[in-house]
Amino acid sequence: MNDRLEGSAEVEPSWVTVDLAIFTVRSDRLMVLLIDRGREPYLGRAALPGGYVRKGETLRAGALRELREEAGIDGSRLHLEQLGAYGDPPRDPRGRVVTVAYLALGPDLPVPVGGTDAERAYWTPVSELLGATDHLAFDHADILADAVEEVRRKLEYTAIATAFCGEFFALSELRTIYEVVWGQPLDPSNFRRKVLSTKGFVRPTGEQRLPPTGRPAALYARGDAWLLSPPLLRGGGPNA
Repeated sequence: MNDRLEGSAEVEPSWVTVDLAIFTVRSDRLMVLLIDRGREPYLGRAALPGGYVRKGETLRAGALRELREEAGIDGSRLHLEQLGAYGDPPRDPRGRVVTVAYLALGPDLPVPVGGTDAERAYWTPVSELLGATDHLAFDHADILADAVEEVRRKLEYTAIATAFCGEFFALSELRTIYEVVWGQPLDPSNFRRKVLSTKGFVRPTGEQRLPPTGRPAALYARGDAWLLSPPLLRGGGPNA
């Protein structure tokens, strides 16, 4: 550290916040959790849930607390990972605020309940937000766009798609996750072949689910592999 900068005009006080891009799939649509801010700045504007990191609090603990306080959701049961840091000087009108964004995924998450400085919390289709740069407060449109692309990318190379599913799932349900997140139809036979030939991706449970109509569906659970080899790559249209 350059001690000569301490206390100089080149250094200003700064604060650290956490923001969360929380995704689930509901009614075959990719949804993100938003809040309406109950305080300035951006009073009443939609935003990703988040807030200041408290003294002595880790970044992850702050993210879990904000999720619990602002939306009433237990984040310890979600897939939660850091997305990145955002610190452009004009991103927050209160001063120099650097935020560490988190990515969270869960299966068919419940209706959120707003609290603390969130006027209300609710699920919104991602498709209605991408490209609408003036809809969300702060730089949350940029964070959301980065988070969506990160999820899409991770579906190719990791088993993260299973985080959108329950403990047991049919391959048709897993395929729906890929179709919803990627925004493209997939050939059922090709998808089934690729998933079952990818070592450690899923494991059969020996159980079946009886649908209202049609044939029973075999149930699977997440396997012991995280990285997929070979990967399931995007592109190729309905026969991918």
